[in-house]
Amino acid sequence: MSFVRPRKPQRVVSLAAAPEPVEIDLARSALLIVDMQNDFLHADGWFPRSGVDTSPVLALLPTLNALTAAARAADMPVIWLNWGVRADCANIGPALLDKGRLGGRRPGYADPSPSGRGHILVRDDWGSQIIDGLAVGPRDLTIYKHRFSGFWDNELDSVLRNRDVSTLFFAGINIDRCVFATLTDASFLGYDCVLLEDATATPSPAFVTQAIHYLVNLLYGVVAKSDALIAALGKPASIIPSEQDRSAP
Repeated sequence: MSFVRPRKPQRVVSLAAAPEPVEIDLARSALLIVDMQNDFLHADGWFPRSGVDTSPVLALLPTLNALTAAARAADMPVIWLNWGVRADCANIGPALLDKGRLGGRRPGYADPSPSGRGHILVRDDWGSQIIDGLAVGPRDLTIYKHRFSGFWDNELDSVLRNRDVSTLFFAGINIDRCVFATLTDASFLGYDCVLLEDATATPSPAFVTQAIHYLVNLLYGVVAKSDALIAALGKPASIIPSEQDRSAP
């Protein structure tokens, strides 16, 4: 029996970002894509049926496909983080349920979908699935959440630590809700955070996005663009052997 866990050699690249460029280790990084699901994006989904304009978030699809392809080519884990609640909502409190229903003005979590496509954001129902038009690779991981933060009461942290991930790139929706909540929790847990500004969106007013960028730059990490990450993924990295490799005869 051995409890020795192999460490990957560092693959260090420089990434253009704000407030300043940052070095990252590709070998310990992952791309986290939040909530690109039918109930938020499809015309028959919960948000569009509630009158939410989803055009700003649908515009992300080509960028996300380019990002995920580049990440897979560079052997960076791609993780889809999706809402997927229990059908009985037994672990969701009344306040969150009420907010989802806008105080009774629309159906909410686990209620029958207005389109008749199962129940809203229930795990394994249509609404919780990734929208068509996004390429999901065979080695990608899907992790479900039932809070705005993807680190609450689920396995995301364990999965990342088992893969020796320390840097997270954030993409998806909504930047002012689940993306930001997950990013702040990631920072509190010790992860280094990179928000991809052109790979995140929200139907909220523009000043909300500006505030999130300001806060991430000030407190939680850095803000970068998807083409900067794609360029970094395609560059030859500085390979630094692990301690285990350096100690080998």
